[in-house]
This record gives sequence, structure tokens and C-alpha cells, in this order.
Amino acid sequence: MGRSKTAALRRCALAGASLLVGLTVSARADDPPPLKGFESDTVVVTAQRTSNDYRFGPGDKLRVTVYGEEDLSGEFQIDSAGFIRLPLIGQMKAAGATAHELETQVAQTLDDGYLADARVAIEVTTYRPFYIIGQISKPGEYPYVSNMSAINAVALAGGFTEKATDSTLYVRHEGETEEHEITVDEMTRIEPGDVVRVPETTFWRVVDVLAPLTGFGFVAAQAVAP
Repeated sequence: MGRSKTAALRRCALAGASLLVGLTVSARADDPPPLKGFESDTVVVTAQRTSNDYRFGPGDKLRVTVYGEEDLSGEFQIDSAGFIRLPLIGQMKAAGATAHELETQVAQTLDDGYLADARVAIEVTTYRPFYIIGQISKPGEYPYVSNMSAINAVALAGGFTEKATDSTLYVRHEGETEEHEITVDEMTRIEPGDVVRVPETTFWRVVDVLAPLTGFGFVAAQAVAP
């Protein structure tokens, strides 16, 4: 390709990028304030509890109480294979079970040659972590707290970057292979083991494509800076 054609392509790319910046700056002037704040380090969450339909997974730490049998009670963690090791019983599959299902299984096993009419209660003391990646200030692994919302998760990870889409996230639940789009609000729940991805805005995706050709990234960043 001759120099004249290369120069023409470069001018076209610059013109298109400049137009995109102008449109984005204009649109941002009319936009309501985004959710990017999250400057507070305080994340408000409710006390931990085990819901009736919550299913245990590797990394969860459980408090097992066998009433009247202190030696059989205590805190036990589910291993990476999904098993928990309990006194007298030994290794037992726990991942995938609800609290009620595991209580019933433990009680039945204890009744079978160990105790008479065992009564068992099980609750989560520490949930397995969740993960947040993408356009977030501090991506990584974070401890899960019961009833965590999408807003709580973003705040815990330091808030959005300037490139982030701050109205929607993508979540892949543990054991699944596909992401689901969710809304960033107090009603949208994050679950233990979730992988949360914060995407870029369309504007920044286009800038990232054009930047190697036009050297436009720095100009775009200055144009959209507050």
C-alpha cells in the first residue's frame, strides 16, 4: 500500500475517532451521575445466615452442632473435592447439599450404630469467596457475605474504573460455563463462587481498537476525563 493510501486511512481513522469522542462527550454531559463513586470503604451487608435453598460448595466452612454431643460438634471446612470430615462419621459428601439435606444425612448416619435419635443443626460460618474481574479498581478474590448485592461487590473491589460500564455486569455462577447479564443495583444478588466481570463501555472498546492505528488513546482519555 502506498504512502498516500496509508495517510488517507490514518486520516479517516482519526476523523472517525474524533467524531466518536465528540458524541460521547456530548452524551455524557446529559447523563445522570454514574455509580462510579463508591469512595466509601464501608460495605453494608446483613448478618450471615444460611438460607433454606443455599447449596454448600468447596471452601464453605460449616458449624455442625450435634445436640448433647459436644465432642461431635465443631467447625469443619468442605474440601476442594466437596467432602467434609466429621468425628465418628469420617468423610462425607457435602457439596451440593442444602443445610437441611446435610443435617438429615448426618443424623441418619449417627443413628446407624452411634447414637439414638441424633439431632443435628448445620449453618455456614464462612462462605467460599467470589471473584470480580474486568474494569474494576481492585480485581481479585473476595470473601463473600450473606445477601451480597451487585453494588456491595463493586464497592468491595474499590469501584469501577473510568472505562467501566456501570449499569450492568456479567456473572458466571459456579459450575456453569456461560455468563449472565445482571443489573447493578441493591436487588441483584451475588452468590458464593460467582465470577463477576465488569465490561468496558462501547466507547472504550472502539478506542482500544483504534489506538494502535491512530495513537488516539491518550487524546480520548483526556476528552472524557471529568
